[in-house]
Amino acid sequence: MVHELLSPAGDMECLYQAIHNGADAVYLGLKKFGARAYSKNFSNEEVVDAIKTAHLYGVKVYVTMNTLVKDNEVEEFLNQVHFLYSNGVDAILMQDFGMINLVRRMYPKLEIHASTQTNNSSIDTIKMFYNLGVKRVVLSRELTLEEIEKIDIPIELEVFIHGALCISYSGNCLMSSMIGTRSGNRGECAGSCRLKYDLVKDNKTIIKDKYLLSTKELNTSYDFDKLLKSNIKSFKIEGRMKSPEYVGFITKFYRKLIDKEKFNIEDELDKLKTIYNRSFTTGHLFNSSSIMNIDTPNHIGLEIGKVIDITKSKIKIKLTKELNQFDGIRFMESKKGLIVNYLYDKNNKLISSSNDIVYIDNKIGLTTKDSVFKTLDYKLVNSLNKYNLKKIDIKISFKAIKNNKIKVILEDNCNKVEVEGNVVLSAKNYPITKEDIKKHLLKLGNTPFSCNDIIIDISDNIFIPIKEINELRRKAVDKLINNRSYSKRNIKRNKVIFNKLDINSNNNYLVCSINNEKQLLTCLKLDFKRIYINDLDLYNKYKDNEKIYYMLDRNQFNIESNLVKNSLISEYLDFNNKNLIGNYSLNVYNIYTAYYLLLNGLKTIPVSVELNSDEIKNLYNNFIDKFRFFPPLEILVYGRVENMIIKGNILNLDKNYNYDLIDKRKRCFKVYYKNNLTHILNYEKRNTSYKFKFIKRLDFYDEDESEIIDTVKQFT
Repeated sequence: MVHELLSPAGDMECLYQAIHNGADAVYLGLKKFGARAYSKNFSNEEVVDAIKTAHLYGVKVYVTMNTLVKDNEVEEFLNQVHFLYSNGVDAILMQDFGMINLVRRMYPKLEIHASTQTNNSSIDTIKMFYNLGVKRVVLSRELTLEEIEKIDIPIELEVFIHGALCISYSGNCLMSSMIGTRSGNRGECAGSCRLKYDLVKDNKTIIKDKYLLSTKELNTSYDFDKLLKSNIKSFKIEGRMKSPEYVGFITKFYRKLIDKEKFNIEDELDKLKTIYNRSFTTGHLFNSSSIMNIDTPNHIGLEIGKVIDITKSKIKIKLTKELNQFDGIRFMESKKGLIVNYLYDKNNKLISSSNDIVYIDNKIGLTTKDSVFKTLDYKLVNSLNKYNLKKIDIKISFKAIKNNKIKVILEDNCNKVEVEGNVVLSAKNYPITKEDIKKHLLKLGNTPFSCNDIIIDISDNIFIPIKEINELRRKAVDKLINNRSYSKRNIKRNKVIFNKLDINSNNNYLVCSINNEKQLLTCLKLDFKRIYINDLDLYNKYKDNEKIYYMLDRNQFNIESNLVKNSLISEYLDFNNKNLIGNYSLNVYNIYTAYYLLLNGLKTIPVSVELNSDEIKNLYNNFIDKFRFFPPLEILVYGRVENMIIKGNILNLDKNYNYDLIDKRKRCFKVYYKNNLTHILNYEKRNTSYKFKFIKRLDFYDEDESEIIDTVKQFT
């Protein structure tokens, strides 16, 4: 398999760094609809230039339109898709299920990649996207290499190989949205996982003031040979918020690994640590048991020495690695840092570089003998800004036969251009030579091309002005550049037909989820049409009751094999011919997602908990206007939203349900561990009513019988 190296581009300079350091493809976002809203991103004009530039060098461009889309944004979203497709984008990454379905029907030849935000953690989800005509899935970071190699579906697989890790399954993190107004599903994540928390059990603090949800940086370089033997098509580097220097360095680093170049990996990793290092992990991909960095969420750099003496004016450091003037350093324990404006040797003489004992000015008031880390390598950054421009190999053919027009032909691996000059005449004095022609044809200078294959076919004793050879070369080069970079397409938007679905629209009833048998027995006495149980043993005990539904564990690799008679589903799959109810993690933001879920066999539509009352009401009314029937909407009106779902027991919890995470604002998040998943619930209970008919869902966590009865009275 030919593997693809896919690099991030937060702006044009990052794009250039990625292209000229060996990326096969780049991914970038526009000003709207991308999952990195706070990256610089690209305007429409810039993205056209980006596509032309990338295509000139044989690099593909994938644009991220991988946020959830509200009803009032759909037309703008579709217009943006049309603009990108007509300007030659190679693929668009999407999260929104409705938009994926709609765009597939409007533009059947447009290549769509299912973003990691669609939570591609199940083989059933991947199969469903393949059946929809999606070309590629970006796999969840939680999948192991062993699981990935079991995916035998003929769809391209894209995997993150380096960069920041989300602690929650992507597309399933509501933390930033629930505690503020910035939704990760809308590209506005506030980084709640990079904040400090206390862990409390039974009202007693176990861990205090640590970054309990903060992960290390993914780094697969040590095990990269295993990835090269895998069924993974695309190796993806995270980093649209990172610097151009980072993009250039990390692209070149993995280019060498893919091409199996010999180099000192330890030396390169030392350099990388000065550019960005949150401590490294091989991640879930290689079953790492060391994923968290609870001490710091920030760049820590490379350890280069120890402070061995301090005065008010000077800091004496014993170096183990090189330190240069203008480097940035950080004293780890005291959490102080500075730029080394002046560097002195042991004799107090100014120097520019050293790896021995040095002095620096104590301009930060350091008082402790501390570990020294380099966080900025001045010389390295400067060198990364002077990258070599990528060159494209071409073949040049020159033909000059007497009494015929001159012909210059340039060929690359897929293009051939030809330009003609004047008629060839006999020389009166000094005939031109092949060496003269070759010399001027090879003056490719600052063009993107280089040539090691040139054919010159000329008659004897002919005259051609050097000026004409140069002009023909320039015209041919311009023509080849235009051929390589021109990407305009003439496309039409197909009309999409929406058939009326035969749906039972009895929407005015209650459903609930429960946490234990006492709650179940209470709810069985009350007027609930469905009761969701997340305990399989408890479900099996009561499964003969038609009200009882099993809430499957989330993010299973094989969902289909674990389905029961009545199931509540949290991931996308083929819902047909099954009695399946959807969980709110399906992220229903618009009427098209609702429609296509029903079309695919889901029995009810679980509205996203991120939509407010007016948006839900508009969704309900817009659905009726567009599709001519009442949608069976299910809305969480009471209970704690699940803010995060995390693989593994990252907090080392037992099966006790009395754990809490406490943030700096003293907000208390219920947290528990079950079946290799850590669940974090919101700090406050939702308690909302709406003025139209729908299915009302109540989630009970630790409520007793009287609290359940009182709650039900509010909604009946």
